[in-house]
Amino acid sequence: MDFLSIAAFLGAAVLLTLMPGPDNLFVLAQSIAKGKKAGLSTSLGLCTGLLFHIGAATVGLSALVYQSSLAFTLVKYAGAAYLLYLAYKSFRDKSSGFSLDGESSLSYTALYKRGVIMNLLNPKVSLFFLALFPQFINYSLGNIPGQMLVYGLVFLLQALVIFSLISMFAGSVGAFLQKSPSMSKRINQLQGSLFALIAFNIAFSEK
Repeated sequence: MDFLSIAAFLGAAVLLTLMPGPDNLFVLAQSIAKGKKAGLSTSLGLCTGLLFHIGAATVGLSALVYQSSLAFTLVKYAGAAYLLYLAYKSFRDKSSGFSLDGESSLSYTALYKRGVIMNLLNPKVSLFFLALFPQFINYSLGNIPGQMLVYGLVFLLQALVIFSLISMFAGSVGAFLQKSPSMSKRINQLQGSLFALIAFNIAFSEK
């Protein structure tokens, strides 16, 4: 591995992370509805989930899931069902969002756990690693798992930075929307709609 290979991988990772997808839309929804700190808590949860996918890709477990249509389908629909459950809760929530300031740290812990679950129930993350990593592996150097681990950690760090920036931006947008009573009441509906959109994206997309 050399600097140019890592730099090229980082560039590809940043571009792919910036593309609209389940994770960044999830951070966006939480940040708009509950503020920057909520988005950051969710981001930390998502990146913790990435550690599992990185480990799975490194030891080859992701390939086993990909080869098993049943396992892939079960994980995929479990993730979609979880997001639809969150969408349902958002639509039923009568508050106007931004309610974390007066709550205990358990609220942020719950959002962190939500991020972990969301990421773990998205099998495409590991499959994405399996598709991307081999393009940058230098097989002549050997230690393939070690190289994959390094690339995985690079991906995790850039994802954490991008998710954090999304949290800060979306949190500011949400704070602005809060100033309008009519918009504030619709924030949960917006969040629920984003959750439902992510769920359908996961459920009806192919491998």
